[in-house]
Amino acid sequence: MRFLIYLADFLVPFLLFYILATALMEKRPVYEDFLEGAGEGLKIILRLLPTLIGLLTATGILRASGFLDMLARVLDGAASKIGFPPPLIPVALVRLFSSSAAVGLVLDIFKEYGTDSTLGLTASLMMSCTETVFYTMSVYFAAAKVSKTRYTLAGALLASVAGIIASLALAQWMPTP
Repeated sequence: MRFLIYLADFLVPFLLFYILATALMEKRPVYEDFLEGAGEGLKIILRLLPTLIGLLTATGILRASGFLDMLARVLDGAASKIGFPPPLIPVALVRLFSSSAAVGLVLDIFKEYGTDSTLGLTASLMMSCTETVFYTMSVYFAAAKVSKTRYTLAGALLASVAGIIASLALAQWMPTP
């Protein structure tokens, strides 16, 4: 384990020096390239800002209005039958749109059930085994100017379901205090 810690501490500075050394050996204008890349990044941010604001606003409205709690109550029976903990329904739904809003829901679960509970462990695993599908698709496809997404949404949702199933299985398999 210590080896991995030393490796992680060494890796980032090594990569920075490697990139800088390669640029200098190729006689690239390092500072000018950096400024050009930063300028392009700023243009992308400005282009994506309306999408980001829309997603964050919609997620906040859904959470504050109580819609997520109502949806969790509606899906409670079906979720219980398939072995999915009902308190995790809002987390699974919100995670598709916003990671920060999902973190807020996970913190609520931690407060109510504890971080070391099976529910807390499952919520933590869900956060690492799933992705903000709609956020990611809107940001990256907008940045790349992609209009035909083909099977991306279906594949991403399937991967999220697989991540949720894996989270449930791993949390049941791991011992809790």
